[in-house]
Amino acid sequence: MSFFFAPFDQTTLARFTKKIMRKIIVTEFITLDGVVEAPGGNETPHPHGGWQNNYDSPEGGKYKIDELSSVDALLLGKTTYEAFAAFWPGQTGDGFSDRMNRLPKYVVSRSLQKAEWNNSHILRDVAKDVAALKKSDGGDILVYGSATLVKALLHHDLIDELRLMLHPLSIGGGLRIFDDNRELKKFALKHSRANDDGILILEYQPIS
Repeated sequence: MSFFFAPFDQTTLARFTKKIMRKIIVTEFITLDGVVEAPGGNETPHPHGGWQNNYDSPEGGKYKIDELSSVDALLLGKTTYEAFAAFWPGQTGDGFSDRMNRLPKYVVSRSLQKAEWNNSHILRDVAKDVAALKKSDGGDILVYGSATLVKALLHHDLIDELRLMLHPLSIGGGLRIFDDNRELKKFALKHSRANDDGILILEYQPIS
């Protein structure tokens, strides 16, 4: 018995050889008035810092563990990176902390001179360096917090998925990822669900 394989045309060959880019997934705790600042408490001097702490739940915790387990790297802005680097290296012995400390971490900053947290790397230019990171080998990349970085990623259309954990409270103002800049961005809802603690989990994909 013999087999005959027809040669690939150029379109088919390109489909097989095209490199699949890594996805950048942004995940944010967010209030009803759109604020993402200081959910944990001491990231900034916001008077209502720590607004997320009363909403800890097994359901939300599992979502965050599954989220971290699904990616191969972290991408952070300078402020979030420094807050994480001051906390997570001292946390060990559980799946979440150990993975946080082990994963490659990329921090985008023009001023940071050293990144001493394990497996950390400094990027200087959002548009150029993050675009190159997306084309590198590896799995998806998760962005925690990092509002200034997220705004830049949105502007340069570098975000592949936006996940918002919408908390049922307002805090009267603070840092947001969507500024009043008159820039139109559209999103398609990929998934949504309501937790028992009143938090809505909303997952969006940007669309043209």
